[in-house]
Amino acid sequence: MKRFRTVLKFELRGYFTNKVFVGVTVALMVLIAAVLFFPCAAEFFTGIFGDGEAEIPDDGSYIEGDVNRDELAVMLVSAPDDVKDAVIGSFTAAFVDYNVSAADDGIEEIKTRVTDGDAECAFVLDSPTSFTYYSTTDAMFDGNPDLAAELLRSVYITSAMIGAGISADDAIDILSVPIEQNTVTLGASGSGNFVATLIYTYIMVYALYVVIIVYGQMVASSVATEKSSRAMELLVTSTDPLSMMFGKVLAACIAGLTQLAAVFGTALICFTVTEKWWGDNMIMRSIFDMPLSLLLYMLLFFLLGFLIFAFLFGAVGSTVSKLEEMNTASMPVVMLFVVGFIVVIIGMSTGEVDSLMMRVCSYIPFTSPMAMFTRIAMSTVPPYEIAISVSILVVSVFLIGYISAKIYRVGVLLYGTPPTPAAIIKAIRKS
Repeated sequence: MKRFRTVLKFELRGYFTNKVFVGVTVALMVLIAAVLFFPCAAEFFTGIFGDGEAEIPDDGSYIEGDVNRDELAVMLVSAPDDVKDAVIGSFTAAFVDYNVSAADDGIEEIKTRVTDGDAECAFVLDSPTSFTYYSTTDAMFDGNPDLAAELLRSVYITSAMIGAGISADDAIDILSVPIEQNTVTLGASGSGNFVATLIYTYIMVYALYVVIIVYGQMVASSVATEKSSRAMELLVTSTDPLSMMFGKVLAACIAGLTQLAAVFGTALICFTVTEKWWGDNMIMRSIFDMPLSLLLYMLLFFLLGFLIFAFLFGAVGSTVSKLEEMNTASMPVVMLFVVGFIVVIIGMSTGEVDSLMMRVCSYIPFTSPMAMFTRIAMSTVPPYEIAISVSILVVSVFLIGYISAKIYRVGVLLYGTPPTPAAIIKAIRKS
């Protein structure tokens, strides 16, 4: 245990004092902070370099919302006297992009004004429930009549209620009564929101992909570098291979988790500070509203998946004699991970996360970290299936770690032509 701690401390010190590691971490934190503070900064600089607050005219043309109605396109409205005020007020509040004006002219004069361009459009009400719309815009791309129909319906209902003895305030309250809506999603164990869970799953899968490829290659490169410098011959005789292998892999795992914690922690803090500037942005809120149970599952499968592939990369790194051979030697491990990654991405994109292929992949140690988490996030998985998958993963971590340590001890002493799998197995049996 003492040797393991020594190796772990040495490897961790190497990661945390590495200028590239620290520089990349800080750069990612700064980039995340800059992105999340962008709406706040944009508002700040707009306030400094913008035109300032618009002056409010004194002629009564200013309407709530800092909009000068005189600068907008004109909308003419002709309505019977008994509903004119209500209709004009309703249209003015709804059609914020128009200067709504009452028209007392005849129909021909109104049509002429629209044709000549003095007004963009016009509504002529024959009664509270009937109108004619005049415009030079193609009706297919004009939504004004539909909105006007809804407004007139509300005006008519309100007028009818008042005529029946209901006060105007009570009529407005009746029409604007809020409808309580509760959504219960059956058959999903995530957050109950498909878009949110899809975002969570993509984040975990891609984060696992990047960290495994990057840090797995770092573990393999570290082993290959030590072997090429002949330093490994001294190290392997002064400590046992299990301590060396587990120390290197756990150090890489801790360094990776630390980097992710720093980046995502910065994102969480910055979003908490700038939340009001993001408003109702669904994507941003979905990312930072992840349920705790899903986060714990993410960390569990992330850790176990990383350990398995890091052990494989470490074993591969010990079998090469030159650093230039690393990419070729590690290709089978990379392809093994990429195949599982593609299967999961296809299942996510098609929505068939409970297909036979995904179920099978949920129990294979090399694919279950992504496949099982995807199923947990996007469907309902029985607890016993999760327990079986996790148990297989835990056993696989120790088994693959033990085998990788054996390969490590044999591989670091083999130079020249990279050994074949049969030669490695034979050497392991002799050891």
